[in-house]
Amino acid sequence: MLTPPSEQVRQQAYERLAALAKPTGALGRLEDAAAWLAACQGVSPPRPPSAVRAVVLAGDHGVTAVGDGVSAYPREVTAAMVRAFVAGVAGANVLARQHQVALRVVDLAVDADLGDLAGQLGDVKVRRSSGAIDRTDALTAAETATALAAGAELAAEEVAAGADLLVLGDMGIGNTTPAAALVAATFGVDAAQVVGRGTGVDDVRLAAKTEVVARALRRAGDRVTDPVQRLAALGSADLAAGVGFLRAAARAGVPVLLDGIVPVAELAVAEDLEPGVAAWCLAGHRSTEPAQRLALDRLGLEPLLDLGLRLGEGTGALTALPLLRSAALLLGEMALLSDLVP
Repeated sequence: MLTPPSEQVRQQAYERLAALAKPTGALGRLEDAAAWLAACQGVSPPRPPSAVRAVVLAGDHGVTAVGDGVSAYPREVTAAMVRAFVAGVAGANVLARQHQVALRVVDLAVDADLGDLAGQLGDVKVRRSSGAIDRTDALTAAETATALAAGAELAAEEVAAGADLLVLGDMGIGNTTPAAALVAATFGVDAAQVVGRGTGVDDVRLAAKTEVVARALRRAGDRVTDPVQRLAALGSADLAAGVGFLRAAARAGVPVLLDGIVPVAELAVAEDLEPGVAAWCLAGHRSTEPAQRLALDRLGLEPLLDLGLRLGEGTGALTALPLLRSAALLLGEMALLSDLVP
């Protein structure tokens, strides 16, 4: 069983927050963020995260290759964006530089030969693309195990590098489709409740995407009650790696700042697989995807930001990072009311 963040320290943080030179609760969500960070670190006031490390998991998805129109962009964009990450020109790169975050991109299942980038994408590629989930399983049992282990190893590497906070990002055209399917299967809801517009699909493609998820759920059947089989049937190599990453981070006691629908879907499965993982996670932002909103509600997570973001890559979490650092600084450096009014 996972060791949870310290409830004793969380309460100490809330007691100090109540004693600061301000009206009770005046810092709003920043107070909860500061108390969460204190509980994760086991000390109040907490240290502002200074060794933040972000990992973007990349992969392609079979649902984009069978003519169902689940995305507004072709699958070739995945490989192009991986190259953009390596070149340092993607949105997540911009934010990572601004906030002094070490960022890496890892190829789990990109449907392209990226051999010229050898040494820059990790050595954990599971396969080229994952299966079209409405027609076949995304992964074999062996591939699922490999992807889970790869994600855990990636988290271990970042922890060994000194990370005091992790950010999990995603890159993959079509990845909101398996993410929505995983959320639906995890929480027992139908496709219409979880499918969103992803990269910005029109009404026709939204209807097609909803039907793809509905077919996938029917095809997977009762196997989805087991979280590992759920990943094999409805996930992908990159999403399975994300589950392994989050479990390993929680086991190591390193907190994670979450991004949008893909990492939140990964957390939903990770929490089902090993209860207690969610306690080590803070939601950076609320995306426009219905599946993310539903999962956040079911997991009891309240995001720091609600800006209508839907880029992925970890950008929502990176945008929220300064708020988390501010929360820690306010708790640690703000005067106590008793110091000002004896």
